[in-house]
Amino acid sequence: MVAQQVEPQVYTPYRVSVEQYVTFREQGFLVVPGLIPPEDIQRFNTHVDNLLAGRETIPGIVSPPIDLPPEEKLKHWQRAHMLHRVLPLHEFFLLHPRTLDVLEALIGPDVLALQSMLFFKQPGQIGQGYHQDSYYIPTQPDTLCGAWVALDPATEENGCLWMTVGSQHEPIYPDDDGASPNGDRILGDIQPIRNASNTDETLNALTPVARKYAGREVSAEVQPGDVIFFGGHIIHRSHSNRSKTQSRRSFVGHYCNARSFVPWNHGMPYEGDSANDQHILARGSTHLPYAQPRFGTPCAANQPERYGARPAPKKPQSMMPARNGLLIITPHADEPHDEKGVM
Repeated sequence: MVAQQVEPQVYTPYRVSVEQYVTFREQGFLVVPGLIPPEDIQRFNTHVDNLLAGRETIPGIVSPPIDLPPEEKLKHWQRAHMLHRVLPLHEFFLLHPRTLDVLEALIGPDVLALQSMLFFKQPGQIGQGYHQDSYYIPTQPDTLCGAWVALDPATEENGCLWMTVGSQHEPIYPDDDGASPNGDRILGDIQPIRNASNTDETLNALTPVARKYAGREVSAEVQPGDVIFFGGHIIHRSHSNRSKTQSRRSFVGHYCNARSFVPWNHGMPYEGDSANDQHILARGSTHLPYAQPRFGTPCAANQPERYGARPAPKKPQSMMPARNGLLIITPHADEPHDEKGVM
């Protein structure tokens, strides 16, 4: 079955509250309940069911054979990356207006969409050990933010996310496993680690860092349609799905401020000093290159009049002293210029 184009819809804009904004910075993550409408979640779950049953295919990825026993089909999938580049529905979810409304407030107003992931996490499948997302997806300056959309109920039993509150203030620890040069090496006393993401706490060298915040690791149990937003520095993990029957499926997008350089293209080559031109401008504007959504999902890249830059002051402004001695914002006066641009 071939994936169909997603028809544009109108959504009620989501307004982030001051309390939510503060929570995101104090806790390192924010849960927004019911952000994605139930009908969108159902449509995506139908798509996932079709993938698991072999009724729908992904370009470039081998699907399980139709005659494979159901239990074996479930084992065929664990996760899939960057499907927004090949499937319209994944592009739509990466650029979902309600998700972008929140990101615009948390890391915007200029937002670049970088990565999409689909986690299946069937019963018995393993989780992921302590890690920091900005190690894997570097942005300069670092403005990375994940948006974790629950497709199933996520509980402690079936492997929900666990967030280490307070660790969002930690630097990105370089992993001396030889796989990547990423991480903050400019700090004089930072100690490189090994085995980030390893589920074995005795091998994962981020464990001692996480234990600095003993008692502050919290489970993020959520329902379908809830979205967890979390910064790239917070240490987080998930455990194995211990349920016998309940999957823990989720769609995850990663984003950054569109004015950050992004030297990352999911292992694929790019030209120049950044891969910004491979990623989609979702909201706002930028002085850097960006990509258009392949399947035409509405966003700032293709509808700048709707999702683009906010109106700027028509005249330049400066902080100037008022008569009472206090500094105020003052528009520049209209001054005559000669033809060479000299006053």
